[in-house]
Amino acid sequence: MPDLAIRCRGLVKRYPPDVLAVDGLDLDVQRGECFGLLGPNGAGKTTTVEILEGLTEPTAGEVEVLGGTWARDARTLRARLGITLQETHLYERLTVDELVRLFRSFYPSGLGVDDVIALVALEEKRRARYERLSGGQKQRLAVACALVGEPELLFLDEPTTGLDPQSRRQLWDVVLDMKASGRTVLLTTHYMDEAERLCDRVAIVDRGKVIALGTPRELIARFVGQEVVEFEATGALHEPALHALPGVQAARRNGAGWALTVERPHVAIPALLDLLQAREVTLGALSTHRATLEDVFVTLTGRRLRD
Repeated sequence: MPDLAIRCRGLVKRYPPDVLAVDGLDLDVQRGECFGLLGPNGAGKTTTVEILEGLTEPTAGEVEVLGGTWARDARTLRARLGITLQETHLYERLTVDELVRLFRSFYPSGLGVDDVIALVALEEKRRARYERLSGGQKQRLAVACALVGEPELLFLDEPTTGLDPQSRRQLWDVVLDMKASGRTVLLTTHYMDEAERLCDRVAIVDRGKVIALGTPRELIARFVGQEVVEFEATGALHEPALHALPGVQAARRNGAGWALTVERPHVAIPALLDLLQAREVTLGALSTHRATLEDVFVTLTGRRLRD
């Protein structure tokens, strides 16, 4: 379809002897959007991305990227994509400048070497060998190598891991500029603020399937609500009693305490305190925060994103 940058149907990947990494996954990514693929470790997220990038063969299913397929259009597609992997290992003895020039030579057209080095703020390191870069600098260099071909579709697999806050913000600006120019980004990340800031839509993947899909705001409203109240208490409490409190949409265990998703904290919190007093339960700690994608994640999977 002309408006889709990525289309896959019934995607399956099995590893012998009996590992089902991707289980009939369907996915559409619109051209010009930043699409987030979120999932805990072992959810099938990285395998899915590697199939979309043409690095891994699926066991079954259909995959189209920029209107082409890897079986038919691999050479053409590689000139139109930019890819950063979770771990990148480049030639240790080459400098930043030499590595970017090397990757630029792989593409028929693209950005200037000086421009892309400036985009990732490595001007002062352009003569430094790869082996002497810090972890964050190596990550920024990997992004530069993905950008130098001026790709129509950019895959960023946890691109800001290990970066300092300023470098993260600089990379966010790069992604936003790509979106503004009509290009497409598929992003995986463990930082929920990053997904909420950059992604037009996100898909949450668990056990090889998409279990939720929508804009960050839609998912938060659909599965969590607007506010989360977390508390710890010494004494016996049960989910039905907490869920029955006015203003409470859901209640779940949260480590040693509880988390309540609520629409009206000013109603739910006094009701909670009255319940604790009536049950002679001692409150240890209580806090509130606006609901985030992390709360959606825990609600749907029972795990935090980094688990």
